[in-house]
Amino acid sequence: MRALRIVLPLAVALSLSACGVNSIPTKEEGVNAAWGEVENQYQRRADLIPNLVATVQGYAAQEKDVLVGVTEARAKATQTTLNPGDLSDPAKVAAFQQAQDGLSSALSRLMVVVEKYPDLKSNQNFLALQTQLEGTENRISIARRDYNSSVQAYNTEIRTFPSIIAAKTIYGAKPKEPFKATTANAEVAPTVKF
Repeated sequence: MRALRIVLPLAVALSLSACGVNSIPTKEEGVNAAWGEVENQYQRRADLIPNLVATVQGYAAQEKDVLVGVTEARAKATQTTLNPGDLSDPAKVAAFQQAQDGLSSALSRLMVVVEKYPDLKSNQNFLALQTQLEGTENRISIARRDYNSSVQAYNTEIRTFPSIIAAKTIYGAKPKEPFKATTANAEVAPTVKF
């Protein structure tokens, strides 16, 4: 009887350790941390844009509508938030992506203004801000990739045996939504003409 008291708790502990009790929260925290980095990079971009717009305004007053569009898109993108708890809701993830895509589109129109006005491109302040913006876009891309990797690991963990037992019975875990390309024809390489 005494041996049963020792062996039974040991067997229960061993069986629980094999069913994902610890790995599921660990992977979920990885997803949340990766999402935090995505938000961090979007915030960096949002903080950088007012400086970029102010610099451009001095050189391209005739393109005021483009600059207003960038400012409005930035405001909309910063008002649309997505909490880690909303990462399982495809509609909320899509709304967040749509706001960020609107800002990306406005920034693309701003880059067209740069091409039209060579004096704008030669301004040192603008070049520095443009470099920062390009770096930020690269960081956003990396953060999205890392987030998608974390989501893949988490979703795989909660759907595979034996972790699925703990995922359903203990945590009620739901799959997280990865980032997806939302721009039309994003899979087609752009044509560059000189």
